Amino acid sequence: MTQMLFYDKVVPVSSQLHRDLCIERVDFGFAAKVNSVPLTAIEVPLAAREYTIVFAGSEEAVAPVVVLGVADSQNLYLDENNAWKADYIPAFVRRYPFVFAQGQEPNQFTLCIDEDWSGCNREGRGQRLFDEQGNQTQYLQNMLKFLSDYQAQFVRTQAFCKKLKELNLLEPMQAQITLPGGEKRQLGGFLGASRARIKTLAADKLAELAKTDELELTYLQMASLNNLGSVVNRAVPKKPSDVPEGPETS
Repeated sequence: MTQMLFYDKVVPVSSQLHRDLCIERVDFGFAAKVNSVPLTAIEVPLAAREYTIVFAGSEEAVAPVVVLGVADSQNLYLDENNAWKADYIPAFVRRYPFVFAQGQEPNQFTLCIDEDWSGCNREGRGQRLFDEQGNQTQYLQNMLKFLSDYQAQFVRTQAFCKKLKELNLLEPMQAQITLPGGEKRQLGGFLGASRARIKTLAADKLAELAKTDELELTYLQMASLNNLGSVVNRAVPKKPSDVPEGPETS
């Protein structure tokens, strides 16, 4: 899972290059071709109400993601006008077209922007980044704070996922769905928390997870798997055969 996804032409924000640049948020069409986006741990309680949350990544590191579609390049949370069809929109999406680029030092970041996004304009539509004197506008300052908070939560999420891996609480999972006409589709390549493995944890480890609220997040992730049926129903009319047979361990 790359942290860039729908970003195309990312450049550092500067008053010299972007003094007259404005941001007009019209729709979420930039996210139309992604079937999942990363999630931070603090977002799990809200996201678990409407999305299926799984863990994706590699042997070295994993991260929670929300499932947006059941096929490649499919985002079922957008309507025909590219409006987002959910009460909660993941922060990864809301931060666009901005993103932090890490510098040479661990805690050094540069605010960047995707200049190729259609919402970037120099015709005065939307919010300016700088005023006539080249000073940051309140809008840009708010975005800087938003991305700073996002980065802090991203680090916390990395620690959360590292702990789950160290405790061996994640296991490979798959889900099989049946579409109208009898077509079966299998979703795999992701991980989920294991209820059985949690039950075998030592008391002190379990207490530690509970104290940091990470145990609650883990159970919320498992509960969110029940939302997979509603994800499928966003693409097809609701029929009994469309209900997923449920995630299975492999």
